[in-house]
Amino acid sequence: MQIISPNYILTPEKLLCDMSVAFDSTIRKIAPIDELTKEFPDAEITKLKKNSLIMPGLINAHVHVEFSGNKTDLSYGDFMSWLYSVIENREDLINDCDANCMTKAIDSMLESGITTFGAVSSHGMDLEACGNAKQNVVFFNELIGSQATMADALFTDFLSRLDASKSVKREGFFPAVAIHSPYSVHPVLIKKALEIVKNEKLKLTAHFMESQAERDWLDNSDGDFKEFFEKLLKQNSAVSNSKEFLQHFDGEKTLLTHVVKADENELSTIATNGHTVIHCPISNRLLGNGAIDLTKLSTKNINWITATDGLSSNYKLDLFEEMKVALFMHSEMPLLDLSKRLIDSVTINAAKALGLNTGEIIEGKNADMLVLDLDKEPNDELTIHLILHRYNISMIYINGELVKE
Repeated sequence: MQIISPNYILTPEKLLCDMSVAFDSTIRKIAPIDELTKEFPDAEITKLKKNSLIMPGLINAHVHVEFSGNKTDLSYGDFMSWLYSVIENREDLINDCDANCMTKAIDSMLESGITTFGAVSSHGMDLEACGNAKQNVVFFNELIGSQATMADALFTDFLSRLDASKSVKREGFFPAVAIHSPYSVHPVLIKKALEIVKNEKLKLTAHFMESQAERDWLDNSDGDFKEFFEKLLKQNSAVSNSKEFLQHFDGEKTLLTHVVKADENELSTIATNGHTVIHCPISNRLLGNGAIDLTKLSTKNINWITATDGLSSNYKLDLFEEMKVALFMHSEMPLLDLSKRLIDSVTINAAKALGLNTGEIIEGKNADMLVLDLDKEPNDELTIHLILHRYNISMIYINGELVKE
């Protein structure tokens, strides 16, 4: 048992002052330190310095660790230019990012306060690095393939990777499933994968409506994707439309990434099924896809969370940086309200979307906590300042274990 005593504790409802936290792997009690020391007389006590703040560890629900070798290889500004550059450089991107490269990316997330991440794994090459990570990991084995003739081979490979992820036996590691997108996965494959998801109660994610090219292809089998599919995959039409794709997930809560180009009917379907939207603002800007309408999501009561995507479409894996960009990107939204929603989107709301017992500092939750060193007493605009000023993270706890000091 441990007791940690800061000046301030950030909760979703309010800022607590002069309270302490008693915890082992979970948060056991929050109360004045005198009360905690009486109840837990043998606890190890850590008294923090002036203007210290405890907040929940951050949750990055969508990252492609396998592509962490990119820095200047890929083309930005337009989705199709980026996609062609990925195909052109794919072999080098994969070969140039070994276990050390992926571990470095994972460690950089930890340094920026990310205590849980969702790794979308295309090849399983990141399994060892993610299995050895200090963080909690939801390991999304990705299924991709739109050609019916390749379905059996692709599904066999997917099952092999999924089984390998199930062999990782450690606290905080969760095998899961990712469906790449409506344009890149054949319906037969989706149905087979979802049977496993439902039977084994696995977490589920998919990319959805990221670009105008996707919009045009799914609606009319036309647009910028037409030449891409005809030349590279010998396909003249989309394997499904967006409505058919979303119907696969009826009754199965799913994390849908991007959703920038979704229409009203699709958003209503997402809301009805209780799906979550993962917002990746830097990736959307770099790939020329525009900004999602967060106000519309909130109006429809759609839970949205913030993530970094991978280094194939970002310059760092840092949720504080991601939130800062979002703060300026969504200039039509009231600043303070948006800052609070952004903090929630990488803590409590992300935890709920992933079904994890973390994301807030309350009794019974896992002890995933950051200690930040503020430079003065906080005011009512604390969430704005947390995003803008990147205060020093002096301590990080994951499941009650001190992993950084």
